[in-house]
Amino acid sequence: MFFVNAAWAVDPFTVRDIRVEGLQRVEPGTIFASLPFRVGETYNDDKGSSAIRALFGLGLFKDVRLEVSGDVLVVIVEERPTIADVDFVGTKEFDKEVLKKALREAGIADGQPFDKALADKAEQELKRQYINKSLYGVEVLTTVTPIERNRVNLTFNVVEGDVAKINEIHITGNKAFSESTLLKLFDLNTGGWLSWYTKSDRYSRAKLNADIETLRSYYLSRGYLEFKVDTTQVAISPDKQGIAITLNVTEGERFVVSGIKLEGNYLGKEEEFKSLVTITPGEPYNADSVAETTKAMTDYFGTFGFAFAKVEAVPEIDRNTNRVAFVLQAEPSRRAYVRRINVVGNNRTRDEVVRREFRQFESSWYDGDKIRLSRDRVDRLGFFTDVNVETQEVAGTSDQVDISVNVAEKPTGNLQLGAGYSSSDRLSLTFGIKQENVFGSGNYLGIELNTSASNRQVVLSTIDPYFTADGISRSIDIYNRTSSPSTSTGNEDDYKIKSRGASIRFGVPFTETDIVYFGTGYEALKIVPGLNLPASYQTYINQFGYTTNSIPLTIGWSRDSRDSALVPTNGRYQRVNGEWGLAGEIRFLRANYQIQQYIPLNKQFTVALNGELGWGKGLNGQPYSIFKNYYSGGLGSVRGFEQGSLGPRDSLGSDAIGGPKKLTLNAELIAPFPGAGNDRTLRIYTFLDAGNVFGEKEKYSLTELRASTGLGISWISPVGPLRIAYALPLRKKEGDKIERLQFQIGTSF
Repeated sequence: MFFVNAAWAVDPFTVRDIRVEGLQRVEPGTIFASLPFRVGETYNDDKGSSAIRALFGLGLFKDVRLEVSGDVLVVIVEERPTIADVDFVGTKEFDKEVLKKALREAGIADGQPFDKALADKAEQELKRQYINKSLYGVEVLTTVTPIERNRVNLTFNVVEGDVAKINEIHITGNKAFSESTLLKLFDLNTGGWLSWYTKSDRYSRAKLNADIETLRSYYLSRGYLEFKVDTTQVAISPDKQGIAITLNVTEGERFVVSGIKLEGNYLGKEEEFKSLVTITPGEPYNADSVAETTKAMTDYFGTFGFAFAKVEAVPEIDRNTNRVAFVLQAEPSRRAYVRRINVVGNNRTRDEVVRREFRQFESSWYDGDKIRLSRDRVDRLGFFTDVNVETQEVAGTSDQVDISVNVAEKPTGNLQLGAGYSSSDRLSLTFGIKQENVFGSGNYLGIELNTSASNRQVVLSTIDPYFTADGISRSIDIYNRTSSPSTSTGNEDDYKIKSRGASIRFGVPFTETDIVYFGTGYEALKIVPGLNLPASYQTYINQFGYTTNSIPLTIGWSRDSRDSALVPTNGRYQRVNGEWGLAGEIRFLRANYQIQQYIPLNKQFTVALNGELGWGKGLNGQPYSIFKNYYSGGLGSVRGFEQGSLGPRDSLGSDAIGGPKKLTLNAELIAPFPGAGNDRTLRIYTFLDAGNVFGEKEKYSLTELRASTGLGISWISPVGPLRIAYALPLRKKEGDKIERLQFQIGTSF
């Protein structure tokens, strides 16, 4: 006889068979694996209840029932619909892929079971994403569309609304400093002409917390030891478009440091640690000096392997005299070694590119100096806008740490495409691609192509910074150029200059900051005679002939101790390059020295200094080749003068021909761009330039230097560093070509 009873209303029996009904996409094995019994085992009410809970726990079913037919157990399920597609309507602030990723982390994605509770959770997640962008009036409506095979399409209809902007920021309780002075410290503000770029008038809890810390640091660095922010009030208008922020503070009294003493275990090196103290008795209390001292001591402990060292500055406060003494208590704890180094944020750059710059190795003793050096080496790659190194203790161990290298990648490629038409060049095409981090390998690849009649060229450049595992780099350059001067009429009878060549150079690191370069190459130059030939070129032909070859040897040295290659604020960069033409028709010596110094005045202002000296001389009684001349003028040398226009000129015209001697001096004061807060990618600078080039028979002369001053903008744009300068010549002479506004991508000075 056939009968059906509830699973929890039957007497225990031995299961002869188990059947599953209602499955569409879920595999039967998933059901059987979740059941707490098997065929041949005894079934009872408790096991039935456990089976139902386990199956519901899978999240795959809307309904689960157990039925008994004799000694056969029947599992009846109703599957949840599966999400076939997730789409968004009305989203402008976010890319759809960004939103899909956020929902995927919340459990909403193609192929996942659909649950109304999950859809509600997804709506809240979307609103949270928009609230983080100050879009408090956002509305999200979810549409569920059933389709065949028990699937559904999810559509999130979003009405973003307008951005809520900060209308008011107030600070109450301040007495020592005015509200306007304090508000200038904040990244958040009530908006300005550049707010569309900086978004500084958009409220963010994280930004507000950062501004509060900046405010606290400002007071603590000026003697206000007991300063505190009592309350923070953030009010939003009824229409959710305006935000008002009020900070209530208590300044406290201003304290002066009365003394410092050391306590604890300083490894028997008390005098060495005392030299790290920057707290000055008799001066107002400065939290920055205290933090700098404790950090320097902690870092110094790290050089001996004590990664867990703690140095605490304990204040002894005398409120009667408003004086404070500090006791620096040190506990080195235990030595530690690095278990693992993790690289985070490198979506395109390969791990090995970052790891090979590290001087701290896994399974080695922790060394604070090596970690700082490693961080600077990674930053000097120029592939990242930000590099941070964090140390975490390993759970369950007493002597291990993990190091996380957090990087933020920047675009490292530059693509140029262009076409033009003129009566002289006809149709011309230009193509260029430069990639400093090609395929994330850390290698450089550059290709340039120009098809114009006056300047045809093909150039291929490649640099492998780790040609060997020891860090020896290899650079290869191959080029073929055909050019005519800009004054050419475009006639086929005009003269032309054809040059082709190749070079190879190796860089050998001798220290962490010193690299020596050496290499060789081949250069072939041919002057095709014709109309409009400058007198200087005719002189060259008379000396060397129409066709010349040269095999130069190159040697160089560089030292780079800057804190960043992209946006340096501290450190020095030096380089020396020498070239010796030892074979071929042209024999010469050519040398160049450059030095850059970056001096941080504070967190926002930096002084940058640059000096460059060039020198060349012909050998074996030969004059110096005009094609090896230096040029000056424009961005990279003396701004305000036309690019390459300074120095000696051709005897038959006004064209600058450069010279074998060069002197350039630059000074810049770099500051945040007004309205951009502390954004490192957009800055403004004022500059003072001086320089010139000199002929072979001329001496370096300071009185012949041209000089200029002006204002400029530096922007780390998606296509590379962009610099714009407006200059006013301070020292110029008759015949100089003035160009006040100049811009270029990729220059340093």
